[in-house]
Amino acid sequence: MRKTVKKTCRALAALLLLACLLAVDLTPTVLAVTQADIDALKGDASDLTAQRKELQKKLDALASDKSTAIQRKNLLDQQIANTSSQIANVEAQIDQYAALIAQKEAELADAQEREAAQYELFCKRVRAMEKRGTVSYWSVLFKAESFTDLLSRLDIINEIMSADQKVIDDLQALQVEIEEAKTSLEGSKEEEEAAKADLVSKKKELNAQRTAANKVIQELTATENETEAVLDDMEAEQEAIQAEIQRLSRELAAQQAAQGKPVNSNPGGYIWPVDSRYITSTVGGRTSPGGIGSTNHKGTDIGRVGYTSPIYASKSGTVIVSQRSSSYGEYVVISHGSGNTTLYAHMSTRKVSVGQYVNQGDVIGITGSTGNSTGPHLHFEITENGVRVNPLSHGADPKKGYLTGYTLSKSA
Repeated sequence: MRKTVKKTCRALAALLLLACLLAVDLTPTVLAVTQADIDALKGDASDLTAQRKELQKKLDALASDKSTAIQRKNLLDQQIANTSSQIANVEAQIDQYAALIAQKEAELADAQEREAAQYELFCKRVRAMEKRGTVSYWSVLFKAESFTDLLSRLDIINEIMSADQKVIDDLQALQVEIEEAKTSLEGSKEEEEAAKADLVSKKKELNAQRTAANKVIQELTATENETEAVLDDMEAEQEAIQAEIQRLSRELAAQQAAQGKPVNSNPGGYIWPVDSRYITSTVGGRTSPGGIGSTNHKGTDIGRVGYTSPIYASKSGTVIVSQRSSSYGEYVVISHGSGNTTLYAHMSTRKVSVGQYVNQGDVIGITGSTGNSTGPHLHFEITENGVRVNPLSHGADPKKGYLTGYTLSKSA
């Protein structure tokens, strides 16, 4: 009887050990990034591609007619913006792929660890069966000393046999899971490499579009009459924009006053809107750059910037304009109080929206050459009391302006 009790205890101990070993968490890791996230980005990319094709059709229709140069330049700017969006989309896809691959690698490593633990458990069960011998289950049953003892032994053996089969089933399931994880991981890596190749191609395309856009403006000097007509149109558009800016600035100030908010209309306190200090054109009369630039320049052009330089809010305030125009291209206007505004033009990308409050030094966009521009630069304007002022000569100190420490180009 004591032997039977010992055997039963050993069997129960084995079952307890098995239960502990099987307690390993077999639940797959939940992914923070899914393929669905990447597929959504691909859907956006498809929409951008369709937009690009439509823009190209319009450009092809205009061909090389010089009378439509500004119209073509505007379309090219839109095409550049589209390609830039495509690049941002592909970069987002690559980031998602990187995260997804890292997660899948972690999931694969976890599955392999669980497989190793399960395989060790399987080996223990095999060794245990070898020690018992091939007829160990039957010998245990035949040694029952009573019918009650027999039923007890039978229950234990059924549990052990079921546990043995579960060990094998779980091991096989883990092996299938690992193979599927490897296949999925390789697929994600291949798609990531394809996205990287696409990114290189789109960046080359963007450079070609920028070159074409600048060339259109330079070609406009073909006839004097066409150039003068375009200049008149540009001048009229800029004056209309300036009037709208002042209307919006007054409207914002009235709203703030009605809400009991302080309205800052104190002039001064500006910082450089870009990291460059190289002035290519100042406020006032000048020779028209490329035959298309205004001869009565209303702002300050800051050069030696590319298509990726950040543009900073020169002073804290509320964004009242963030849009595109034929003359300014992509531009932003910030109101700093009634009659006091700053304007930032020819951006490649705008980073703020109307109604947004920005602090001095916040990035509001990226430099570029959109609109009436012959190359990448920032066109910067300051308006005080409704009048544009020269930031290089106008300031609290009559001997110097708001922006100091600059270098003038020979053509400025």
